[in-house]
Amino acid sequence: MKTRSAGFCLAKDIQWENPAPGIRRQVMAYDGQLMLVKVCFEKGAVGTPHEHYHSQATYVAKGKFEMLIGEEKRIISEGDAYYIAPDEWHGCVCLEEGILIDTFSPMRADFLS
Repeated sequence: MKTRSAGFCLAKDIQWENPAPGIRRQVMAYDGQLMLVKVCFEKGAVGTPHEHYHSQATYVAKGKFEMLIGEEKRIISEGDAYYIAPDEWHGCVCLEEGILIDTFSPMRADFLS
């Protein structure tokens, strides 16, 4: 497995993956300590609740989402951000077509397989 991306990561050169219905993602840049991922959601798409050992910080680049973190639900929209601690339960429902910019530390090796 490759342990880091190229220095310049051009969207036109990066393949899209389809991890769930109505969701596409591009792993934009990474090394062993950090990963940046662009995730596009169709309206109504569900980011199934889950947990992982990575720290995650996410910026809402477009759209509106109902976000669950732990036991709290909030509506978030363009310009907002959120943080997820390691092993914290989280998920979302896309209320308006949207784009999330996820960062993970360490990198999500499972996204590279």
